[in-house]
Amino acid sequence: MKKQLSIFAIAAAGLFSSCSKFLDRQPLSQVAPDQYFNNDNEQKFYLNSFYSAFPSAEGVYNEDIDNVVKQSLSDQVTGRRTVPLTGGNWTWTELRKINYYLDNYNRVMPQVQVNRFAAVAKFFRAYFYFDKVQRFGDVPWYTNAIDYQDKESLTKPRSPRKVVVDSIIADLDFAIANMDVATFPQSTEMVSKYTAMALLSRVCLFEGTWKKYRNEAGWEALLEKSVAASQQLMSTGLYKIYKSTPSKAYLELFASIAPNKDEIILARTFSNELSVWHNVNYYTITSSYGKPGLDKELVNSYLMADGSRFTDIPRYDTITFYGETQNRDPRLAQTIRTPGYSRIGTNNPLVPDFGASVTGYQLIKFVTDMSFDSYNRSINSMPIFRYAEVLLNFAEAKAELGTLTQADINASIGLLRERVAMPNLDLVAANGNVDPYMAAQYPAVTGANKGVILEIRRERRIELVMESHRWNDLMRWKSGQSVVRQFKGMYFPGAGQYDLDRDGKIDVYIYTGNKPDPAVAGVQYFKLGKDIELENNAGNVLINRTTTKTFQENRDYLQPIPIQERQLTNKVLTQNPNWNDGL
Repeated sequence: MKKQLSIFAIAAAGLFSSCSKFLDRQPLSQVAPDQYFNNDNEQKFYLNSFYSAFPSAEGVYNEDIDNVVKQSLSDQVTGRRTVPLTGGNWTWTELRKINYYLDNYNRVMPQVQVNRFAAVAKFFRAYFYFDKVQRFGDVPWYTNAIDYQDKESLTKPRSPRKVVVDSIIADLDFAIANMDVATFPQSTEMVSKYTAMALLSRVCLFEGTWKKYRNEAGWEALLEKSVAASQQLMSTGLYKIYKSTPSKAYLELFASIAPNKDEIILARTFSNELSVWHNVNYYTITSSYGKPGLDKELVNSYLMADGSRFTDIPRYDTITFYGETQNRDPRLAQTIRTPGYSRIGTNNPLVPDFGASVTGYQLIKFVTDMSFDSYNRSINSMPIFRYAEVLLNFAEAKAELGTLTQADINASIGLLRERVAMPNLDLVAANGNVDPYMAAQYPAVTGANKGVILEIRRERRIELVMESHRWNDLMRWKSGQSVVRQFKGMYFPGAGQYDLDRDGKIDVYIYTGNKPDPAVAGVQYFKLGKDIELENNAGNVLINRTTTKTFQENRDYLQPIPIQERQLTNKVLTQNPNWNDGL
């Protein structure tokens, strides 16, 4: 474990960073190709530098689109994004490193011996370009490191999106075919052919649904490719859904220090010994990071424990906290504080702390025991690819294609439900009784499989919350309007005293006029209209009520290209539609 951890530590420290964000610089401290890549160790040592491309822990858990909301909202959500002067994720350093390697890795060693190393590099090139496609759409496709005198390449126009995606798929196909399992054994900290299968499943689902919901040709072949990649990984038998007890298994998976090798395909790992930490405990228990909390719409989406719909209950929207958390999908109580919750390693019940959660639905996913509560001292692992996502990809792609069967559901969604002892999804019932609550969220979903597609989206949102999939899911589904609704928290029927967990003690006191005196220890006091705002003074907590949110359908599904990239670096680059940069 320490050896693999050190690989990520080396990458994070930037020991193999290139000298510039531009494509025209010599990388890796003047590594000379004729004097390097002479043996396996030199090949692997260079490849280790690519791992810095993966998201940090914060890049995984710090989700703030519409699943998790905070005191302040991101520019993506408010519609306040502008065309940046520089930066804006239009950076190419990692590609330069990768292509430099692919230009030179086989100069000394026989091709047949180094294909397994090239496979790793092509995986990272695919990962790099997939990120760019999700952000910008068309981008220049480069297969070689560019010399600073190569003006033709440096001023290359944007390649069509289809060309880039086809090239990503080709790189991943090569990676799957050539990664050597003996050389790169199953590991949660090193990419493998199984990681490449998972990424191919993700890429093709994204692009297939992107095309389908924009009425573009070719979506069926992409979704079929996603299904095939998912099935290829599923058929290996190497991965399964982690299970212990239904009331703990989901929470345990994300609180684990070491990645669970049954389910985690690739993860970032952390260590006290190596002084490599992250900040998730502090993030969830203090007010320092915007007081993150689940949004009411997502809380409403969790099914009842018997598989029925919470939103079918009469006046579900006026049920207070204790009532709405009873007999629900066990993942709810393993994602937020619910009555009876206590920290790992203690028996001290805790109610939600509005000082740390603006909605009152306080996050506990990824939260470990109190010994890691100090600033930047968490060491539990962070999943980058896990088997649950692959199963969700498989089910969604087949549902969108119209080829989903109950047997397919049993082999995918059924396994996720089984972890928490939830009834399985029934294909016929889902399509025969479409949930109006889900249908209102995703009006673009139509057809014979409308019901089951909506149920798979429900499952995906619940299972993958806080793992930073939500923005890209909304973009590929053409559901950008989801972010402009009013975000809400718990329901309170007005000013008064509230016992959130019904232990006989008051937890929240919402008052008008002067604050009650004397204050009672342990009670959270809020002045109505000042410290807390309720819908019509008797309803859900309102978050950022006065913040205007917009999503421009003809613009905001893609990011803008920075001004200086088009003005100075490469004048043939076109801007994404309806982003006005003055050029």
